[in-house]
Amino acid sequence: MTRNNTMTGVTNGELWGHRAQDWARYQEASIAPVFDAVLDRTGVSEGTRYLDIGCGAGMAAAKASALGAVVTGLDASSALIDIAQSRLPAAAFHVGDLQELPLPDNSFDLVTSFNAIQYAGDVAEALSEVKRVLAPGGTIAIATWGDPEGMEAAEVVTVLKPLLPPPPPSAPGPFALSDDNVLRQFVEKGGFRPYDVFDVDSPWSYPDEPAAIAGLAASGVAAKAICLAGQDAVDKAHRSAIAPFRKADGRIEFGATFKVVLAKSATIQPLARKT
Repeated sequence: MTRNNTMTGVTNGELWGHRAQDWARYQEASIAPVFDAVLDRTGVSEGTRYLDIGCGAGMAAAKASALGAVVTGLDASSALIDIAQSRLPAAAFHVGDLQELPLPDNSFDLVTSFNAIQYAGDVAEALSEVKRVLAPGGTIAIATWGDPEGMEAAEVVTVLKPLLPPPPPSAPGPFALSDDNVLRQFVEKGGFRPYDVFDVDSPWSYPDEPAAIAGLAASGVAAKAICLAGQDAVDKAHRSAIAPFRKADGRIEFGATFKVVLAKSATIQPLARKT
């Protein structure tokens, strides 16, 4: 049974749901190319049993549904799940923790995690849960940040660091898995066999500065900074960070890269969780 003191779903749900509408309207589309690349490379099609953990407002789930997949999603934020459910009324969405999936064994062909599973309180437990719900031969796809060196988005997302307390020594930074070998080892330690690692260019684009400020302020990291330093300080930091990327017509655009690993279970399926 999962140890409750390692579970972070409630905390993360509050942080990432603090501005759910802004996230869905302005920010979620920033990684739409990553959703598309993963769904394409894994061959999602009619009847694919698909689970997105940390599904946010459900954009990846909606894209999979349009391809014919039978969609399930899980997120820690009830506010984001409400939006996802409104977008896909027939899909099964759940509020929950990555370490304790409220789902049956061997029930999915594909499980995706877009910048989610590496932040579980107990990553090994979360990966074990994915292995439990994957059907034999199923695939896990984990997307994380790409190499931060020279990445414009890395300059933007790290601008709030001075407004936050130092993270615990064991806490993974946003770019902890940005190296190919490190990402492969991450899934191997969880009992998976990686078979593909690739990068996806996913530029961030906003129609104007207010949209960019609203989208960037909708993240869980921004929520922490707002609590500690105030909304004005966060907006000022973001405004300064995006200034170099303002186009002549007022649009804000800057480059971002994400890294994805695809893997299959390297061992037999774990025993069903006892109730």
